[in-house]
Amino acid sequence: MPEASKQPAKQLLHLVFGGELAHVASSNFKDLDNLDIVGIFPNYASAYSAWKAKAQGTVDNAEMRYFIVHLHRLLDPETEAR
Repeated sequence: MPEASKQPAKQLLHLVFGGELAHVASSNFKDLDNLDIVGIFPNYASAYSAWKAKAQGTVDNAEMRYFIVHLHRLLDPETEAR
């Protein structure tokens, strides 16, 4: 029996980055030149894993924050509407 053709998984790109915030209650960074760009990941699960590792590694610095940006939503905003 022939193997069914497999569709490649849809890329849902996510960016993980962080830096020190100007104030803990905001999302404004102290120094944009020193942002930590962790990377771009092919799915949320791998982005979350990278975010979690970075966030846990900076737990002693209350002003340090890491974020996950859903790049796929920026690249194809109509995806959410479907």
